Amino acid sequence: MSFPRCTPILKAIALALTLSFQAMNAADSPRTYDVVVYGGTSGGVVAAVQAARLKASVLLIEPGQHLGGLTSGGLGATDFGHPDSIGGISREFYRRVKRYYADPVVWKHEKPGDYRSHRHDPAADVMFHFEPRVAERIYREMVQEAGVEVVYGERLELRRGVEKAGTEIRSLTMESGRRFAGKVFIDATYEGDVMAKAGVSYTVGREAAATYGEPKNGNQWRHMRERPRPVGHDFFRAVDPYVRPGDPKSGTIFGVPAEGAGEVGTADGHVQAYCFRLCLTDVPENRAPWPKPADYDPARYELLLRYLNSTKPLPDWPNPRDEIEHPVLGRSLLDLPPVVIMPNRKSDSNTKGAVSFNLVGGSRDYPDGDHATRERIFREHVSWQQGLCWFVANDPRVPEKYRAPMRNWGLAKDEFTGTGHWPHQLYVREARRMVGAFVMRQQVCEGTESVADPVGCGSYTMDSHNVRRYIDEHGYVRNEGTLGMPVKTPYGISFRALTPKRNECTNLLVPVCISASHVVYGSMRMEPVFMVLGQSAATAAVQAIATRSAVQDISYPDLRAALLRDGQVLGVSTSKTDARKR
Repeated sequence: MSFPRCTPILKAIALALTLSFQAMNAADSPRTYDVVVYGGTSGGVVAAVQAARLKASVLLIEPGQHLGGLTSGGLGATDFGHPDSIGGISREFYRRVKRYYADPVVWKHEKPGDYRSHRHDPAADVMFHFEPRVAERIYREMVQEAGVEVVYGERLELRRGVEKAGTEIRSLTMESGRRFAGKVFIDATYEGDVMAKAGVSYTVGREAAATYGEPKNGNQWRHMRERPRPVGHDFFRAVDPYVRPGDPKSGTIFGVPAEGAGEVGTADGHVQAYCFRLCLTDVPENRAPWPKPADYDPARYELLLRYLNSTKPLPDWPNPRDEIEHPVLGRSLLDLPPVVIMPNRKSDSNTKGAVSFNLVGGSRDYPDGDHATRERIFREHVSWQQGLCWFVANDPRVPEKYRAPMRNWGLAKDEFTGTGHWPHQLYVREARRMVGAFVMRQQVCEGTESVADPVGCGSYTMDSHNVRRYIDEHGYVRNEGTLGMPVKTPYGISFRALTPKRNECTNLLVPVCISASHVVYGSMRMEPVFMVLGQSAATAAVQAIATRSAVQDISYPDLRAALLRDGQVLGVSTSKTDARKR
């Protein structure tokens, strides 16, 4: 551009204005990516890697600073169901884990030959147990190798952050003001914010048993009390819920709402309880002390204290096994000392028993909460779980048989070094669930129905943690919501369960907050499945772009062929020899 009649000063001003206008236009018209993935969970990482491998331009937006979600956030003891149901990049990840641990140099705190786990098969091509930092290392290697562009620390603006034209999402705007445009979007978050803000139907909580003909959906208090003995996260002994025992007028202690059992089979807004999966160690040189939260209040653990000291049987189970001797629950209510299942003398410590790491009822407002609400709930879970560990380890009222093991264990110093060795990822077991083109139901898990368009397999138990507490007719505290229904054989997951209804959105795929009932989501909410579905979603996205069609309109035979070429498992036979050929 020339300025023949301008003075040098005017030329400079004109040039500055031109550059300013160009910058404004660039900001208003951001680069349009083929695929935009929101959420760096395990499913989001795999979706981005797959899209890049298929030569699409892809952007991965992670609201935090870490990749891998819960897989790198403490859940190192992978729940996988039938191992042959895991294929594609998901299986590649676990193969990479095995290759990592094949190097003797990485075994810092035990010898490779000393490592034992009841679910670790040394002869397998994969390894399902690993340290959190190893998982994130592998995810970062995968995105770098694939050439995925990653943006960290950008969170969706929840009021006007999803721009649509008709049924198509055009762009996402972050709280910072940055805007990212794309042809197809993948919501891979645990919360489903893009899905929800795009106007896609979803549900929170439990459907009524009658909604999809699922006997184990909705309020399940009677089902839990009809068991021949307490199991899992039930109360094994009677506990009084009132501040002054026996006096309802005194109010209830922390963690116990003043409500009754309710009506069996009815719907509600309760979701599974959340916790942090702690990576602990008993190696002195790698053990950090239990942190004491700033707002520590021993009164919050009165329910646990009463339970630990109770000897009174419940009317339903007059002669229950003592919980501490229960073969499933192990030697302690808090899984401490844990059965060491991670390499290098570490644990993946989950919630155990009726009062433990789960903050039962504390997740109710999380799914539809704004960012401030979720941050508050996150902090409440940190405070609850840190305080509980401190309480059990230090309060003299806690029986010594519980305090002693706690003194031998602590947080692993070489994990989560940027967050005080505490996991950066809250275990959001369940939040929003899309109500899409097809809803996965209990009948599919049980094999009485099948899907014609599988894009992956589920095989884990239909598993739900407790969703609430109540006071029974005898005046004792009860937990409600635990499910544990086995899946006999792996089942197909419908492609339509990843797609919204056509009239709501035509360029969005949802591989994590998948279209499933509460009961079935309990089976599908496993990290390997999220990876499988992330890969399938990315493949579908690239095909939709290539054919210039809505995601609902791509050819399933073409999708199926592409998935099989990339090693996805779409069905598992009883014969291991042809498990990946169907």
